[in-house]
Amino acid sequence: MNLKNPIEPLTEKTDGLSRRDALKLMGISPIAASVLAGTSVTEAKASSDAKGKIVIVGGGAGGIMAMAHLRSSLSNPDITIIAPNETHLYQPGQIFIAAGVYEPDEIEMSNKNFIPDDVKWIKDEVKAFDPDNNSLTLRGGEELSYDYLVVATGLQYRYEWIEGLTKEDIGTHGISSVYLNDLEKGTHEGGELTWEWFNALKQAAKEGKKPRAIYTHPNTPIKCGGAPQKILYLSADYLKKDGLSAEFIFATSNASLFSLKNVDEELHRTQKGYEGMSTKFQHNLISIDVQKKIATFGHFYQEQGEWDPDFEMYETFDHYEKVDMEYDFIHIVPPMSAVDTVVDSSLSWQKGTAKGWLEVDNETLQHRRYKNVFGIGDICGIPMGKTGGSTRHHAPIVAANLISAMEGKELKEKFDGYTVCPLKVNYGEIIMAEFNYDGPASSVPFWKDVSVPRSVWWAFDVYMLKPMYQHLMMRGWM
Repeated sequence: MNLKNPIEPLTEKTDGLSRRDALKLMGISPIAASVLAGTSVTEAKASSDAKGKIVIVGGGAGGIMAMAHLRSSLSNPDITIIAPNETHLYQPGQIFIAAGVYEPDEIEMSNKNFIPDDVKWIKDEVKAFDPDNNSLTLRGGEELSYDYLVVATGLQYRYEWIEGLTKEDIGTHGISSVYLNDLEKGTHEGGELTWEWFNALKQAAKEGKKPRAIYTHPNTPIKCGGAPQKILYLSADYLKKDGLSAEFIFATSNASLFSLKNVDEELHRTQKGYEGMSTKFQHNLISIDVQKKIATFGHFYQEQGEWDPDFEMYETFDHYEKVDMEYDFIHIVPPMSAVDTVVDSSLSWQKGTAKGWLEVDNETLQHRRYKNVFGIGDICGIPMGKTGGSTRHHAPIVAANLISAMEGKELKEKFDGYTVCPLKVNYGEIIMAEFNYDGPASSVPFWKDVSVPRSVWWAFDVYMLKPMYQHLMMRGWM
């Protein structure tokens, strides 16, 4: 079967891939086998006679995976999914489109192949949540009640929070952003525009100039935290292969390149391997002059003062300044936030650093105040997990705990904080940074060091992960 074809309808056995055939296909790769060894891929069996109306809000990876796990775990499921998008995007593929590895249509799928006929599909969006009355209002005005709710709305991009920037500026005046897309319409301009940006940068370098390219990382939680650096390293390597270079500036709001010490150290070594590459730490893009090509950053830093003998420590002073940087090219990662319908509801955290995000328990993913509500994916206000890898781990936990709640039982399944960041340090090598709340968490037992760049991870990410996503993850089989 040509894996570029749309997947077959979600059934136990189809004219395309059955679960057994999909597992055999994955078994071709020893790396895939290692990853699968740490996941649940057993035959799905209805295990509960619990009854209740379940409403899932969102038709991205989280909503579809939650639906698939719940459907296979209930003997008589009553599931409604609210999702306006008929086209489903394999979002990790955006990076590969940007790097010229995938064609744009290779990340397009159809939600009708994931949502079976016995699940009610409402092609609309939620306008407002009313968890005190177990109901919600659709954009079209209809009110819908539920017994149990799964919130899988994802997050939203906030380009407008950067003064002077509009979405229409992306793709003009040396500006790109791989994140630019419309999930409802199934469009993915960001990857295509960034591939054009790669080639414009290369052309400028060929003309004997030393173009300055800036890559930003905002001061908000973001989908796939490694994406800003992936674009940095891949575009630099794209030039390097032709003996070209540029002035590459990574302007990040963070104080380090990565939260894990050994991965951070490896990324510093990676940067040294590219001529003209440097990082500006604690620099957050706040405004841009599109016509003049000037980016303005807010720079937060501390300065050491005099020694205090009473406390036996140096005094420190917080400083903030605005820093202007001229550029020829700039790749912008927008600030991100929870979607407005969650922010404006009582479902969101009302205070603290997670304010606005869905208020769920870090481990059970159950809402902390509304016990018949669960969250999955990027919308969750938990310390880690805005990646597809995290969502895959969320899904069976949400399904099992929701069913336990339906049965009046204790919620025993716990999310350990697993997340994964496949950092593409060049064309051909990836650091597969897997970790959880406790630290590194490699899925391959014989590769404990998650900081090592490996060519096999590149092959796995390019060739194996998408069919695994299509044929296993989205069906609730792993």
